[in-house]
Amino acid sequence: MAYHKVKADLRTSGHSQYLDSDDLQATALDLEWDMEKELEEPSFDQFQTDNAEHQNLGHSETLDLHLDSIQPATSPKGRFQRLQEESDCVTHYTRSAPKNNHCNFCYLLKILCIATTLFIFGIIIGYYAHMNCPSDASPSGTNNPQLYQDILKTIKAEDIKKSFRNLLQVYDSEDDMEISKKIKSHWIALGLEDTQFINYSVLLDCPGPSPGTITVSSTGQCFYPDGQPCREEARRGQSQDLFYSYAAYSAKGTLQADVIDVSYGTMDDLKRITKLKNTTNQIALLKLGKLPLLYKISLLEKAGFGGALLYIDPCDAPESAVLSSEPFMVTLNPGGDPSTPGYPSHDESFRQSRPNLTSLLVQPISASLATVLISSPKLRMDKDVCRPLELPHNEKRTVSLQVQTVTKFKTVSNVVGYLRGLTSPDRYIIVGSNHHAGHSYNGQEWASSTAVITAFIEALMLRVKKGWRPERTVVFCSWGGTPWGKIGSYEWGEDFAKILQKNAVAYVSIHSPIRGNSTLYPVASPSLQQLVLEKNKFNCVRRAQCPGANVSSVQIQGDAEYFVNHLGVPTVQFAYEDIKALEGPSFLSEAIFPKHATKIEELDPSFNLHEVITKLSGEVILQIANDPVLPFNALDIALGVQNSLKGFHHTKVAMATYNEPSVPNLLALASKLRDSAELFQSDEMRPANDPKERVPSRVRMLNDILQDLEKNFLVQRVPPGFYRNILYHLDEKTSQFSILKEAWEQCIPETSNETLQEALSTVLNSINSAHTFFKTGLDVFESVLLEKN
Repeated sequence: MAYHKVKADLRTSGHSQYLDSDDLQATALDLEWDMEKELEEPSFDQFQTDNAEHQNLGHSETLDLHLDSIQPATSPKGRFQRLQEESDCVTHYTRSAPKNNHCNFCYLLKILCIATTLFIFGIIIGYYAHMNCPSDASPSGTNNPQLYQDILKTIKAEDIKKSFRNLLQVYDSEDDMEISKKIKSHWIALGLEDTQFINYSVLLDCPGPSPGTITVSSTGQCFYPDGQPCREEARRGQSQDLFYSYAAYSAKGTLQADVIDVSYGTMDDLKRITKLKNTTNQIALLKLGKLPLLYKISLLEKAGFGGALLYIDPCDAPESAVLSSEPFMVTLNPGGDPSTPGYPSHDESFRQSRPNLTSLLVQPISASLATVLISSPKLRMDKDVCRPLELPHNEKRTVSLQVQTVTKFKTVSNVVGYLRGLTSPDRYIIVGSNHHAGHSYNGQEWASSTAVITAFIEALMLRVKKGWRPERTVVFCSWGGTPWGKIGSYEWGEDFAKILQKNAVAYVSIHSPIRGNSTLYPVASPSLQQLVLEKNKFNCVRRAQCPGANVSSVQIQGDAEYFVNHLGVPTVQFAYEDIKALEGPSFLSEAIFPKHATKIEELDPSFNLHEVITKLSGEVILQIANDPVLPFNALDIALGVQNSLKGFHHTKVAMATYNEPSVPNLLALASKLRDSAELFQSDEMRPANDPKERVPSRVRMLNDILQDLEKNFLVQRVPPGFYRNILYHLDEKTSQFSILKEAWEQCIPETSNETLQEALSTVLNSINSAHTFFKTGLDVFESVLLEKN
């Protein structure tokens, strides 16, 4: 087997206690360093050169990425094989046998006296060294919950509030570079290592010379997206917000057509509409929510629509939000720079011409304008029950829609800094938030998230200055370009994809942490749900009162998407929400409102909620960064798979309609996956968490398996807007696999069930891959144990 280093270690050291010896650890580190240099991947030098060249694009202050913090992992398998094949690699570092010389009694007595003297001096030096050690410096390499609390107790709500207000004072610029500079200088002042800009020149779709307009053909009335008449004084009164009510990367031009109400634009809605009306080149009146916007736009394109007016129904909006007259922005970009899809935006990269990402003219409008178009003077209320907006089917509305936006290349800046790990510097916990991206979009949420991540950095660096350091590297990122499609995080991820695929352990998202103030809303990968529940329960006990929070694995907005979808990295995000928002349709957060839409200080005047989010996120970061065995729960993944299949199995009467041979196979394979996960968790993870039984090489192999588990559930083809990581559901109300639900809905009116069969096969392959992954890991550990015995 490849992993025989355990046996070599034990043979060299004699017994397990020597694994804790400083001398042997130093020797082992030297040996690993030598072997890593020999086995270093040949592509690493090329990566260094490319990266150095790349950092000059976009801005003169761009620095080279510190490659020590982002470096390719050397394969442990390669090192173990080399040690086994070349025995002198081991004997070179073993202590030489003493010579067989005869010594007289005086010589022996002399040695004994010297040894006794050295022993006494050693005790004295050790005593005084211990007395002089600072009492608050905890030993590195230990999982110390009290240490975590000592770090987190320095986080104060008033400090977060002060940071938040300071950030808001400097964000009026159209360019996000000023904010980036402030964040960078602040992080450097706190002591964060090698904080730098990483810039990309990307294609952005920006407002045109005039805002979009909607003109009612029957009356000739022209309206701006917020519902105001097209008059110069109204345009001036709205300042720049009016220009920023648009759909980024929409088609441009003018379209005169009938308005057809498609409600939420689901598959059922469109089936009903297409039976009644001709939808070719017509304009859809579409409500935001229930499904990803990109998916609904793709359905409208298939149905032949030529345009779409997008709005939020007031019945869906949270009570705390007054959104009826607010213009908003959406993006039709699935992620990253549209001109370089799938690869980073380097100066030398080939640029595709993609001024729009859809054939539809898409224009967001306010709910007040939607009521005008359907001739409803006001929102109808019956006994305090909100009645959703709806255009009567027998009424006809013809409008002329004009969309004017301009695509141009601009620099998007990321701020990245890292805290190097002590024993595993090649393993990265990525902590990300987004910063101001020009004009006023993301409201004040960007300042809220930036203040939270900065508060945690400050608390962490106070302890680092006293000599402590986490075991794994923590990378702090402030992303740019988020409103246009998570561009900054996508480009950085694509730039370092090969390295991150091997080395990224987890992603902790600090995105829009205060969206309401009524309930805590954590979202986490299945493997991290137990950890999140433990931290939430612990914090609730300490605060005496805390609303119950269910942890779910659902699609979330923000910059976690690249890490979830393309790297399969376990992810967690804490936020406070409105209960009404959680009860309403999902995906309303795809609407990006201007700065005055959300007042953070009205939701959290004392900033106590910010403090809770910072401490919860901080505890999770610290535990993932320091636990010898990653705190991931393999069994929860298997249980999540079974629940998702159970949900599909009971969807309507699928099995009575179609005799699907794949479904019984799926259920049987899911049961095997659960058995393997239970065995893995009991036989491998439990002993590894006991310091008396812990063997470093086994822990490393175990962590590699835990780190890569979710990669088995990444699939290549999914509907637009759906996650490629199929462990995530569309929302909390839907328990089954999203791709199976969507395929089933498509399959119902068709004579062929080919789409459903393809989706079932995709899920089957993912489950089989995870099952094989577990079995391979167990086989490796078993072979190591056999050799040890």
